Amino acid sequence: MMSIDTFLAVASGGLVLGAIYALMAAGLAVVWTTLGIFNFGHGTFIAAGAYIGWQIADREAAGLGLALGILGATAALFVLGVIFQLILVRPFERRGDIVTASVITTLAGATILESAINLIWGPRSKQLSRIVESEVSAGPVVLAANDLILILMAAATLGSVGWFLIATRTGRAMRAVAQNREAAELIGLHVARLYAGAFGLSAAMAGLAGIFVGSMRFMTPTMGTDPLMKALIVVIFGGVARFTSPIYAALLIGMLESFSNYLVGLYWTPAVLFAVMITVLILRPAGLFGQHQRTL
Repeated sequence: MMSIDTFLAVASGGLVLGAIYALMAAGLAVVWTTLGIFNFGHGTFIAAGAYIGWQIADREAAGLGLALGILGATAALFVLGVIFQLILVRPFERRGDIVTASVITTLAGATILESAINLIWGPRSKQLSRIVESEVSAGPVVLAANDLILILMAAATLGSVGWFLIATRTGRAMRAVAQNREAAELIGLHVARLYAGAFGLSAAMAGLAGIFVGSMRFMTPTMGTDPLMKALIVVIFGGVARFTSPIYAALLIGMLESFSNYLVGLYWTPAVLFAVMITVLILRPAGLFGQHQRTL
């Protein structure tokens, strides 16, 4: 029988995982809803964000502090995402096989970027310093202050992106393109520029998630593979009918993974997650919170 203290500890761990997965999956969903493609370079964006953040923040490198590392990494990943879209996706936008072509090109881009990370920083593992090392307690719940800050930063980022998509002219234009590209072009929206912006926004969110992951575990050039799989599970589980759909799904998946790790162990947890994903696909092909209409 699980005690209340254990339950709260496992649940708080699931909340931390859910916050990270929400950042990963929301960025992945932005590209999917806007361009209708799956970006296989998203996992490598996560790794690139972690390494660029480490290069700026860590004492062994530039030593400018984690705050500048976060700002620098997200800005650099936004630019990298735009470049990815211009070189690897835009030339194929008008082709009927855009989905297949983008799978090949983004996989190629991910391989090149991963090799570049390995060439620049080497294969030895690194780790970002935590923001703070203390703990925060509220009754029986004890949570690392770094994890609490991580949750709050993820929530603030997702809230800001949601506000941007709803309340700003550019955000509303992205939503219009996601719903109907031809109509958006007819009313004079610069669709190519909006596509590049969506890719950049997605990459920036992946870079921030990478910094969070890099502060929790050791970094390697291939560290984005597992987060990419988790982000894909979240997107499939929750659907992409709304920007909030993968966020809700990420919290559920984070809780499910945390409790599965405790109850059945690390070895069986991936099987549990895939079983849940397959069940959702059978019962609700558009996702647990999904609809068939594609929109942000």
